[in-house]
Amino acid sequence: MIRNELPPTPIAALPAQDSENVQSLMRRFAEELAAAGVRIAGVTQTRVADPDGKTRIMLRDLSCGAHYPISQDLGRGSVACNLDTGELAMACAAVERAARAGADLIVISKFAKQEASRGGLCDAFRAAMTARIPVIAAVSPHFREEWSVFAGPLAEDVAPDREALSRWWTRVRNPN
Repeated sequence: MIRNELPPTPIAALPAQDSENVQSLMRRFAEELAAAGVRIAGVTQTRVADPDGKTRIMLRDLSCGAHYPISQDLGRGSVACNLDTGELAMACAAVERAARAGADLIVISKFAKQEASRGGLCDAFRAAMTARIPVIAAVSPHFREEWSVFAGPLAEDVAPDREALSRWWTRVRNPN
């Protein structure tokens, strides 16, 4: 089959109003599939308290367990954005490598502010799309319009629950 004749990349877009629960759902679903032999790649977001009691945001690589701390301590009283773009770029590169290596499913923590401006994890999305690997992603409600422009008809809104994800995955794996 010629590459252009392959079906488009299916993307399950989960609404991320309740980000913590959606991230947990994506992580658990990916772990279940991995235990069943599905080659999983991608990152989910988690919050971790540091020794000072401050909450840090981390991306966890689903294929190897690596952590990418994407929020940094800018010091007391700072009001600047604390996103560590270097760590975010490393997480993105890990997903891109996994896409090239041939994962069966890629999970991307979210499409939000960085991705809306075509930064953040956009290259991870593009790598999955180019490789025609199905994607599950959380989508920030604040950036739905940008998401629609970015993903277009590839994306399908999926309810943020285990059964809906399972139905989507079954359809993707067995399209006939």
